[in-house]
Amino acid sequence: MLLYIVNQISLSSINDKDLYYYKNLRNLTVINSRLTYVSKLAFENNIKLQYLFLSGNPLHCSCENMWIKLWLGEEADAQELRCIEDGGGRKLLSRLTLPNCEVPMATLSPSRVTLKEGENLDLSCTTSGEPAPDLIWSTALLSSYEITTSGQTSTLRLSNLSSLDHNSKISCTAENIVGEKGSSLLLDILFPPKITKLSDAISDHHWCIPFSVSGNPKPELQWLQNDRPVTEGAYIMTLIHDITDREYHGCLQLDNPTHLNNGNYTLIAKNKFGMDQKAVDAHFMLEPWGVTEPTYYGPPTMDPPEDGFALYVVVGIAAVAFTGFLLMLVILKFGGNSKFGIKETTTQIDPADSRGCGVVSANQQGGKNRGMQQGDGREQRKKTEFSSSSAATGRKKVDIKF
Repeated sequence: MLLYIVNQISLSSINDKDLYYYKNLRNLTVINSRLTYVSKLAFENNIKLQYLFLSGNPLHCSCENMWIKLWLGEEADAQELRCIEDGGGRKLLSRLTLPNCEVPMATLSPSRVTLKEGENLDLSCTTSGEPAPDLIWSTALLSSYEITTSGQTSTLRLSNLSSLDHNSKISCTAENIVGEKGSSLLLDILFPPKITKLSDAISDHHWCIPFSVSGNPKPELQWLQNDRPVTEGAYIMTLIHDITDREYHGCLQLDNPTHLNNGNYTLIAKNKFGMDQKAVDAHFMLEPWGVTEPTYYGPPTMDPPEDGFALYVVVGIAAVAFTGFLLMLVILKFGGNSKFGIKETTTQIDPADSRGCGVVSANQQGGKNRGMQQGDGREQRKKTEFSSSSAATGRKKVDIKF
């Protein structure tokens, strides 16, 4: 956001609330106006402000405006920013020096701290500057502490240091109308390892047993599977994915594990101040037949045969029976065309019948006529045999076979 103000003769100051609602302000330009004073807190809510241009305004050469010189730095010379002294003269703001108007300073002692968990610590902060600065401690600690102040020196006393405060920042700041300066340090607290998380195995691109471990110095990690050390290599390895102020987050990664990798996994973390361990069960693949599997996988749908040879025998018998069944179907379907299925009949023809219609059936037994058998879909083939009978009878006997 850009705010451009020009030729505003009614604008004489910018106070701490004037720009409160311009939270996205990045560039402020005020030129050729009657601006004499800008509060040091005017841009407290404009954290995105990057550029300030104030040339052409009658700023007072006062201690209240000295912060502008500090904020602009070399840019004050580039803008040729000037202020008006009490006698009416104009002076470059970058060259301005005033009595009893100094940038405050703060010195924190000691500047570096390394202590064991449970120990106590005293920090001292000394300030200087004119006007006398206010001293502000900035802490976010879980350890117990108290502050005592005497003149320009303040003491922060911490007792029973907690490992949760490892890498926490402590700062003291000196502030007056000219500006502010601060000093800070990070707590380095030594403590034994603690496994804060060990979860069930999860499958992503690889199988992973997630964990989180804290400790200072950094703990050494070791894995056991069913109380035996895990040999890490290309397919099983410990990986650290993220490091925070006091914790290490990672997983034991397994590439294509089998049932041989199932079991109880124990993580051991240790450093010179102590150790911690936790265990979790991990199951990656069902075990082969005949081995009892955990109940949450469900019972197997069927039991495999105990004897493989018996299975082959059953299959062989079934194959022979099926082959015999096919042969029976073939015989029943095509057996009617065989010569063994032809029946024979004999008839006599009376020659006195000039039309040859006097046909007498022979070979009658018990008053029953034998039927003629027909072939399957083919033309009947007839064969007629004629034989002469005795002269006394004067008849011919004709055998007709079908």
